[in-house]
Amino acid sequence: MGEHTKAGLSLERLDRIDAWAQRYVDEGRISGGQAAVLRHGELVYHRTFGLRDLERDQPTTEDTVYRIYSMSKPITSVALMMLWEQGLFQLDRPVATVIPGWREQRVRTGGEHPDFETREPARAIQIRDLLTHQAGLSYGFVPTMPVDAAYHALRVNTDRHNGTLAEMVERAGQVPLEYDPGTRWKYSIATDVCGYLVEHYSGMPLDRFFRERIFEPLGMADTGFDVSAEQQVRFASNYRRRSTKAIAVSDDGQDSPYLKPATLFSGGGGLVSTTGDYVRFCQMLLNGGELDGARILSPRTIDLMTMNHLPNDAAMDELSDDGYAQVARAGVGFGLGVAVHIDQARSLQSQSLGAYYWGGAASTAFWVDPADDLAVVWMTQIPSGTYDFPRQLASLVYSAMVD
Repeated sequence: MGEHTKAGLSLERLDRIDAWAQRYVDEGRISGGQAAVLRHGELVYHRTFGLRDLERDQPTTEDTVYRIYSMSKPITSVALMMLWEQGLFQLDRPVATVIPGWREQRVRTGGEHPDFETREPARAIQIRDLLTHQAGLSYGFVPTMPVDAAYHALRVNTDRHNGTLAEMVERAGQVPLEYDPGTRWKYSIATDVCGYLVEHYSGMPLDRFFRERIFEPLGMADTGFDVSAEQQVRFASNYRRRSTKAIAVSDDGQDSPYLKPATLFSGGGGLVSTTGDYVRFCQMLLNGGELDGARILSPRTIDLMTMNHLPNDAAMDELSDDGYAQVARAGVGFGLGVAVHIDQARSLQSQSLGAYYWGGAASTAFWVDPADDLAVVWMTQIPSGTYDFPRQLASLVYSAMVD
C-alpha cells in the first residue's frame, strides 16, 4: 500500500507524534498532553495523551481545559489591534497620554528601591513598545535585580486576585525603566498594559471585550479568565518537576485559584482554553482575520503584526541579555504580540520564514505558518523550558509534509 496523505501531510509520518508524546507520558515526565495539526482548513491531526489529573486518574480528553498563560498574549494583541483598526489611536502614541501616572517615568542608572538613581528616557514609551516588549518594563522574575526587587516591594504582578488591572498599571509607573524604550527586548508585563489599553479604548472590562468581540464570534466557548463549574471536571492539574525528575502537583485542577473569579484580568497570562478553541483562533489568523463569517481583523493588519518590528531586523537574542522567553530566540524576531521566524540557519527550526508563534509558562505552544497554510497547537502542564516541545514537534510535523 502507498503512503496515505491528507492536506499534503503524510498520515503515517504524523502518527510518529503519538510515540513521541506517549514516551513523555510513559516515562513520567508529563502527566498528559494534546496535539493538533491544522492545514488547508482541515484538522488533519488531533490526539490526546495520558492524564489531565494523575491523582484522580482522569484521562486527557479533547475538551480538557488548560492554563495557557502567555498564549493569552497574542489574543490581547489582536484585541488591541482591533481597536487600532477603528482609528482610536496610532501605534506611536505615547502611553502616558492614556496613563497619566507614567509621565514621570525615568530610566534606572543605579541604586536600589526606594533610592534609585535615574535619568530622563531618550523618548517616551509608545504603544508599539508595549506590543513588542521594548518598553523597558520587567516581569519581576529575578528579585535579586534592583528593578525586579522594586516590582516585588510594590506588588507589581499579574496575580489574578491582586487588585485590578488599573491598580497594577499604576504601581508599575512607580518603578524606573530598565532601558530606553525601543532599544532593547525584554519579556515583561507589557502585554498586561496592552490589556489595560483595551479597556481604556473600548470602555469595557477586558474579560467582556474578549468574550463579546473575540470568543463568542469565533466559537471559543471554553476560553476565559475563570474556570466555570461546568469546566471544573475537565480542568487539568498543573505540575512541576522535582529534583528527582518525578512530577508533582503545583496547582490542583480541583482546588485551584482559577475556580475563584479573577479581579485582575491578565492579558499577558491569565486565560484558560482548550486545544479546539485555540485551533479556531489560529484558523482565524490563517484566514486573514476571519472565521465562519466573523471578521476579527483585516489581512493587512495581520501582515503588520507578523513582520519583525525589532530595530534593524534584529533577532530577540541580539537585543537582550535576558534568557527568559517562551520560545527559542536565535533567528527569531518579534512583531506586534508574536515571535516571528526570520532566519532558519540561526534558528535551526523547520518553520517557514514568516511563521509566527508563542508559548505559555506551562509548556503550551502554538505556531502559525502562512507560507504552508499550517497551524499547530500543543497543550500540556509542566513549566516551560523543562523540555523543548515546540522544536521537537516542528521536526515531526514538517517531516510529514509531502508537498
